[in-house]
Amino acid sequence: MEDPMEYSRIRAWADEWGGRVDYVDYVKRKGDLGVLVAFSRILWPRFIEVENCVLWDRVYEESNFRLWRDSLSGDTRRIEATLNQLRVWQIVESEDVGDDSEAMEFLAACISKSWKSALRAKFPGRSFDVRILDSEDGPIVTFSVDSK
Repeated sequence: MEDPMEYSRIRAWADEWGGRVDYVDYVKRKGDLGVLVAFSRILWPRFIEVENCVLWDRVYEESNFRLWRDSLSGDTRRIEATLNQLRVWQIVESEDVGDDSEAMEFLAACISKSWKSALRAKFPGRSFDVRILDSEDGPIVTFSVDSK
């Protein structure tokens, strides 16, 4: 999927309107300002640095960080990859039917691209490995400092 109009729910909604509308109109009719504001923080997260680790501010909790730091022997890259995860199914309900899986992958790809840009903007001299992991529950977006 490269276009939100390919998603069956959006396409069906647009067809009901005679095709004179698109995904922007769908957001206007179906969306909510609060959801969009919250989602903007998912697309453009805040980052913090803790003991040479770059972390999504949402995932940082001191005692949990220390547990992972000790468990992973201080390996910055592994700590980051473990903590900096967004499981797409945690932010949106979907069914394992039709084109929902493809839509979830599309969403994960968009989030991944946004995170790459946000990390580049916040840390212009550093390189990050932003990736999408497959799981039986759907895609997971994660990042860590690039080992190159």
